[in-house]
Amino acid sequence: CIGLTSIKFAFDGKFEMAVIAIIVAGIIDGLDGRIARLIGGASKVGKELDSLTDVISFGVAPSFIMYFWSINEIGKFGWLLVLVYTVCCALRLARFNLTKIHEDEPWKINFFEGVPSPAAAGLVLLPLILNLSDIVDLLNINNLFKEENNKIISSIVILITSILMVSKVPTYSLKRIVIPRSLGGFLLLGIGTYISVLIFYTFEILFLTGLVYITLIPASYLHHKHLNKKSSESQEDEIEDIL
Repeated sequence: CIGLTSIKFAFDGKFEMAVIAIIVAGIIDGLDGRIARLIGGASKVGKELDSLTDVISFGVAPSFIMYFWSINEIGKFGWLLVLVYTVCCALRLARFNLTKIHEDEPWKINFFEGVPSPAAAGLVLLPLILNLSDIVDLLNINNLFKEENNKIISSIVILITSILMVSKVPTYSLKRIVIPRSLGGFLLLGIGTYISVLIFYTFEILFLTGLVYITLIPASYLHHKHLNKKSSESQEDEIEDIL
């Protein structure tokens, strides 16, 4: 419902509310599984329904928002980008549902294969978020982000994000991060500070958060590669011991 409502906001030209609706959908997506397990309501139907709603909230809605904002100016190619992104999101979620982690490689549960759909939605909306923030004026780069350039930048971002979704590039599964109890207080303080700053500088913080996530992609790739190599070496050692 929130994903579809964001499309309505974009259609009415209320792009600030459209972006916020997608962020709210992302927060709910991160909590729904935990709530379902907490109240004993987890089921196979819920698992499938979660992916179907993700296609709407993080596949259809973000691409429509960007279409209404800028890429509709490039005609049929703009609509093609909407289709490409939405299809890639559906393929990514279908692959996620079929992904199985082998018992001998439990560390892989900390990684996704490709950029997850909620993160992809945030990346696709980055040009719009930047435009809604005061960062462009602060850095005095208004010439780079003129209206005629928005459609080009948005098209490039959508294409790259679509490729990252269906790629096999490992990315961190932020839902699986385990925080030691000794750091619980610092975590709560950090979350409280982040939310407080987010309220006053919403789009500036959202854009910076997107940049941080982009830097995590190569970091997660290198980390995954290191753990995979370490796991392979340990398996070879076990085989040698058996022999």
